[in-house]
Amino acid sequence: MSHIHTDPGQHDLTACAYIVRMDLPEPALLLHRHRKLNKWLQFGGHVELDENLWQAVLREIREESGYEPAQLKLLQPDIPLIPLSRAVSHPWPVNINTHRFGALDHYHNDIAYAFTASQDPRHKEGDGESAMFRSFERDALAALTDGEIPANVRETGLMILDYYLKSWRQVDLPETD
Repeated sequence: MSHIHTDPGQHDLTACAYIVRMDLPEPALLLHRHRKLNKWLQFGGHVELDENLWQAVLREIREESGYEPAQLKLLQPDIPLIPLSRAVSHPWPVNINTHRFGALDHYHNDIAYAFTASQDPRHKEGDGESAMFRSFERDALAALTDGEIPANVRETGLMILDYYLKSWRQVDLPETD
């Protein structure tokens, strides 16, 4: 989906997934080379008008990485989600941020989730998606320059590898209500 809001100063809602490969010699963050930006990015994109945040992040994972939800575990804190009677509770994100996108005066309000995987994705990435993937161990991720990766992506990835991976639990993914 393209940007819903196109006037200067407007914001779009996005959802993204940081996937940590656990089947390598050491945990490594899986990123893809964005075709238009030519930078290493996590998987994600705009929340469609007919979906919620959780549905959006799962759709983006399938489209951009080829992973099925059953192949992933979700990193979650040891804090229970409060079940709500007339609303859907979503998993805890690892980060919620607002950042400028592109050269325009345009912003993304981004909700970031962290996942683990212990195998290659079942499918190829979707048509039109980047086919260039790389797993970055902690030191390789930290060494990427701002010209190679947006600073907020590198910083969130390092926080996941340094903190969340050690202190949050790997759990099965919830349903997509």
